[in-house]
Amino acid sequence: MSRDGAADVARLDAIDPLRHWRDEFVITDPELCYLDGNSLGRLPKRTVDLVHRYLVEEWGSELVTGWSHWIDEAQRVGDLIGKAALGAASGQILAVDTTSVNFFQLCDAAMRANPTRKVVISDTANFPTDRYILEGLCAQHNKRLVLIDDEAGEEYVTSEMLARELNADTALVTLSVVQYRSGALHDVAQLTRQAHAAGALVLWDASHAVGVVDLQFDRDEVDLAVGCTYKYGNSGPGSPAWLYVNKRLQDSLRVPIQGWFAQRDQFAMGQGFERAEGMRGFQIASPSIIGMRCVEAAFSMIAEATLPAIAAKAALGTDLMVRLHDAWLAPLGFSLTTPRDPMRRGGHVTLRHPHAKQIATAMREIVKVIPDYREPSSIRLAMSPLATSFTEVYRGFERIRTLVEGGDYRRVQAATSRVT
Repeated sequence: MSRDGAADVARLDAIDPLRHWRDEFVITDPELCYLDGNSLGRLPKRTVDLVHRYLVEEWGSELVTGWSHWIDEAQRVGDLIGKAALGAASGQILAVDTTSVNFFQLCDAAMRANPTRKVVISDTANFPTDRYILEGLCAQHNKRLVLIDDEAGEEYVTSEMLARELNADTALVTLSVVQYRSGALHDVAQLTRQAHAAGALVLWDASHAVGVVDLQFDRDEVDLAVGCTYKYGNSGPGSPAWLYVNKRLQDSLRVPIQGWFAQRDQFAMGQGFERAEGMRGFQIASPSIIGMRCVEAAFSMIAEATLPAIAAKAALGTDLMVRLHDAWLAPLGFSLTTPRDPMRRGGHVTLRHPHAKQIATAMREIVKVIPDYREPSSIRLAMSPLATSFTEVYRGFERIRTLVEGGDYRRVQAATSRVT
């Protein structure tokens, strides 16, 4: 940082082409530095309006007749997510269920599609739920789970690491686009090509990437993907997740839960399951329509702002965070877990400190900076490009420096909340 860092940051905000989007979010406390948008995004103002209109004009007045146009919401909103944030043509995305349910469904389908191949590959730094689901499915399907361990501690799977495990016995490779803890961004195109060369299917969990990384699923020939909508997607806690199935695989894959929305003649209510064609064959049951309206509001904003512009601002924001860490926090015992190469990180950075858990609590309670804490000793801080200004990032880091430099964080006890 220059000697007048605040002025430099103010200039970044002044020339930011996305700066007006901050006014589109509900911000009740302008003094709060909210740097946890990678965990739960802020509430868009248009969501309040759209949900209100849904309650009054749709559910309130239409009652059950509303299902005449709600029936295909999972496909319609899924197509919006695909166009706005995933680089995916229509007819390949469903907005439905939870990330975990979708991950289970698609992993099971991929394993059964390759019954003679006995190896599934992931990594030790992958999101816990993904690893737990894989453990259960591999036991069920008599497959061996191989977890790549990055001994360098960067939580990043390179082409060389994957090559050491890939062989003709690999059925499925599944990784996160952006690692939940470190913020490391994988090379989706390269690792997908590599797995395909070995004859394996690939499933990407894009939960920490969607809405901040310029994903191009069709171009990169991604097979399968899942993700949530409540982080950079700004669609609210528990909002519907999504799943992606490339068109070339839709006729050959079968998910284990055969719900009535996937039945060819849904309202015949007949005996026996006859699978519907296309993405409808991957849907279980009724979607949350109120949740769909939240997704619709938020992802229409992403579509208008455009992912390339959002990703460009995220790169500038994480670069600012890295520079502020080096100048202010490294001398106070912090270290950076996130890769320094901007091409290898998503929208958040992770800092480690021996007293990280106590510092994270003090940030919330004393200096009005909201981070999140992850084991071991990790504080995650995010640039959520539509809602976060560069000045907000700068002020947040300035307060962290003051908090730790003066030792005030020692006045609080580590958080006892189950949610960190």
